Amino acid sequence: MTVRHFFRTPKGLLTIVLILLAAIAAPHEGIRTIAPGLLSAVAVAAALDLLILRSRHTRWEFPSGAVLTALIIVMVLSAQTPWYVVTLTSAFAILTKYLVRTRAGNVFNPAALAIVATFPVFHAGQSWWGALPEVAPAVQAALVVTGVFIANRVNKMPLVLAFLAIYYSLFTLTSFVSDPAWVSEVFRTPDLQAVLFFALFILTDPPTSPVRYRDQLVFAVIVAVVSYAVFEWIGAVYYLLAGVLVANVWEAWRRVQRRAGQTFPDGIAVFVREVSPWRARR
Repeated sequence: MTVRHFFRTPKGLLTIVLILLAAIAAPHEGIRTIAPGLLSAVAVAAALDLLILRSRHTRWEFPSGAVLTALIIVMVLSAQTPWYVVTLTSAFAILTKYLVRTRAGNVFNPAALAIVATFPVFHAGQSWWGALPEVAPAVQAALVVTGVFIANRVNKMPLVLAFLAIYYSLFTLTSFVSDPAWVSEVFRTPDLQAVLFFALFILTDPPTSPVRYRDQLVFAVIVAVVSYAVFEWIGAVYYLLAGVLVANVWEAWRRVQRRAGQTFPDGIAVFVREVSPWRARR
C-alpha cells in the first residue's frame, strides 16, 4: 500500500484527523507537557504491534492501528499523566488486541479496554484534552466537522446520532426527576466535548462496532444505558468507556452466533471458546 493510498483509507484519514486535533489542542495544554507521553506512547505501541504483525504475517506491515490506539489513549487521559503511564497503557492495549479476540477480530476497543483495565493500577485522570475543551468555541467546530466526516466515511452516523439522542434523553429525564445539579456536568465543558469525541471516534471503531443500521441502534442503546448507569450508580470517571466495552461484548457475541448458526443460550459455549486466549490461533 502506497502512502498516498493509505491516507485515503478510513485509518489514514483518522490518523490525519487525530494529529490535527492534537496539534490544535497541544498549545493550550502545553506542548512540553504533552510531547513526552504522546511520542513515547505512539513509538512503543507502534514498535510492539510491528513486531507482532511481523511474527503473524511473515512480512512487515505499518502498525496503523497501534498508532491510532496510542493517539486516542493519550488524547483521553489527562495531559498531566506521567509519560510512562500513557506508554504502558498503550502497550497493554496492543497486547489485549491479540489476546482477547474471535476469528473475526478483536473483541474490545483496545484504547477503551486499556484505560479502564489500568485505572485501578495508575488511577490516571481523564481530561479528554484531544476533544478541544480548552480552545475557543469557533475552533471547537473542528471536532464536529472532522468527526462527522470520519463517522460518515465508515457509515456509522446512525450509531452516533442514536447514541447521542438516547444518552442525553436519559440525563435530561434524570434532571427532571432528581437533583439537576448532579447531572448538569454532562451538558457542560469538558464533558460535552468528551462525549462528542467518544461518539465520533471511539464508538465508531469499525472492527468492534456493527455495520447494519438495526444492529447499530441496539449497540447505541447498550452504550448509552450502560454509560448512564455507571455514571449514576458508580460515578466512575470511565463511564463512557465502560458503556462501549459492554456493547463490544454484545457485538462480538452477535458475530460469533451468526457465523456459527446458533442462538442464545446454545451459542454461549461457542463464544467463550472463541474468545479464550488459550485457544488455537491460525
